[in-house]
Amino acid sequence: MRLCVCLVLLSILCAGADMSPLREGGKFVLDALGGARDMFRAYQDMREANYKDADKYFHARGNYDAAQRGPGGAWAAKVISDAREKWQSDVSGRGAEDTRADQEANEWGRNGGDPNRYRPAGLPSKY
Repeated sequence: MRLCVCLVLLSILCAGADMSPLREGGKFVLDALGGARDMFRAYQDMREANYKDADKYFHARGNYDAAQRGPGGAWAAKVISDAREKWQSDVSGRGAEDTRADQEANEWGRNGGDPNRYRPAGLPSKY
């Protein structure tokens, strides 16, 4: 009986709180998953567009979209961007300058900067 009373009181306290730690953690996870989806969508669009000099735009756009979801989305964007750049610098041989420029676009988008700063002239408006 005492356990039931404790559970009822605890649930009342949690319901009255602005956002319980459990709910906040759940939102972070959902935002991170959505952010990963945003990053994947930007990657798919980049591959589909296959447009010269559009790489930085899609980096910025993916990070921007993900970060708009909140801290979880921004976290996912950073983790994915850092992993991609690490892999790219180790495997593709594109060089440190390209990695630096990609990371600049990633951070710009993640910090709320307009991705169109990196949009190349003539990129179809679909993107």
